[in-house]
Amino acid sequence: MNSKNAEPLAKELVELLTERGESIALAESCTGGLAASYLCSIPGASKVFWGSFVSYSIEAKSIMLGIPVRSIEKHDPVSREIALAMAEEAVKKSGVNWAFSITGLAGPALKDEAVGTVWIGTACKIKDTLVSNAEVFMFADKDKVLERNEIRKAACAAAFRKIINQINGHLSAY
Repeated sequence: MNSKNAEPLAKELVELLTERGESIALAESCTGGLAASYLCSIPGASKVFWGSFVSYSIEAKSIMLGIPVRSIEKHDPVSREIALAMAEEAVKKSGVNWAFSITGLAGPALKDEAVGTVWIGTACKIKDTLVSNAEVFMFADKDKVLERNEIRKAACAAAFRKIINQINGHLSAY
């Protein structure tokens, strides 16, 4: 994933949501608000971008998004379960149509986790049903992990592409 793709993908997402009259919220961990920054740089984003929960720590995930600390500790902050919970809670708390979450390890490694591992969750509300999914990404370049900020940029680009594909596919990926 080329991290330079994040800017045009953010623009594409804003245009797509504007055309559809829909909105989005984000729940970011390892990107620390970077995805929100990309969206805010696009003119007209305020029509579709609700905001971002920058829930970097376990405590922030619990307080801001309502994810129980026990659940985060059980599954690990960098996991499918937490990526799903982050995206789902972002939709519930903001009332938007769409949300994505990014949780990962940009480095350095604190445990046995692989630096460059990022989970991206997506969620949307269809009538009264919340639909979500998550996918793991490994950001490495020919067996070499990318630098911390390159991982963050690549994660943003991947999240933008994932949500755009799902919106365009009318949820066929679910």
